[in-house]
Amino acid sequence: MTAIRFDNGAAYERYMGIWSQLAGEAFIDWLQMPAGARWLDVGCGNGAFTELLVSRCAPARIAGVDPAEGMLAFARQRPALSAADLRHGDAMALPFADAAFDAAVMPLVIFFVPEPARGVAEMARVLAPGGLAAAYAWDMEGGGFPYEPVHALLRELGATVPEAPSPQASRPDVLRQLWTDAGFEDIQTRRIPVQRTWPGFDDYWETVAGGPSVKATLATLPEGRIDVLQQRLRACLPTDARGRITCNAAANAIHGRLPKS
Repeated sequence: MTAIRFDNGAAYERYMGIWSQLAGEAFIDWLQMPAGARWLDVGCGNGAFTELLVSRCAPARIAGVDPAEGMLAFARQRPALSAADLRHGDAMALPFADAAFDAAVMPLVIFFVPEPARGVAEMARVLAPGGLAAAYAWDMEGGGFPYEPVHALLRELGATVPEAPSPQASRPDVLRQLWTDAGFEDIQTRRIPVQRTWPGFDDYWETVAGGPSVKATLATLPEGRIDVLQQRLRACLPTDARGRITCNAAANAIHGRLPKS
C-alpha cells in the first residue's frame, strides 16, 4: 500500500482545505462548545480547520500538532493563527501535558493514524475531566470521499492510488467503539453531507491534479493515459448547463466526554 504524504500546504488548501471547512462548519455547530475553551487540533495540517476554530469558537487557547513541517509552515502564515501553539508531533504521542485542554478534535485525520486507538487514548490523556473529544472523517467505505470518482477511474486504468492506513476508522460503529474503549461517555455520532461547486472542468482538474492522493499517481501513468482519464472524468462528473461541476461528499462524525471525576 502506498501512503499518502502531505507536504504542500497551498495545494492541500485547494484540494482538501475547502472541503474540511465546509464539513467543519456543521461539525462545530454540532459540538456546541462554549466560548473560552482550550482547544487542541490533532493533525492540524495547514491550519484550515484550526483557523475555523479561532473564528467560530473564541478559544482561550488554541494548539495544533502535525507530523508534516511543510503543512505547519503554511499554518503559521495564517494571520488568525499568529497566537496558536502549533507543534510538530505524532497523534499517537501528543507533545502536551495531561489534562491541558477542554476539547480535542481530529478533523479528517483519524483514518491516517496507523493505530487509531492510541490516537483516541492520547486525546483522552490531554483532556481535563469532562473534556470533549470529537472527530469527523470521510465515509471512505460508504462512498463519501470527495474525489472517489477520480480514484475509481485511476484504479480502472491500472494505477495504484495511495490509501489511508486505517479507512475502517471512518465507520460510525468503529468510531463509537474507539471512543467507548478510551473511556468516553455521552457518545454521539452523526453524518455530515457537504457539497462543493467548481466553475468548470479545468478548475476541477487543477484542484485534483495537485492533491496528495492523485499527483504522484498521475506521474506513474503511461503516456496518453492522463488524456483518457480526463475524458472519462468529463463524461461522469455532474455538470450543469453552464459547465459548473458540483460534487457531493459525506463525513461521519463523533463526540464524547470524559467523566467529570
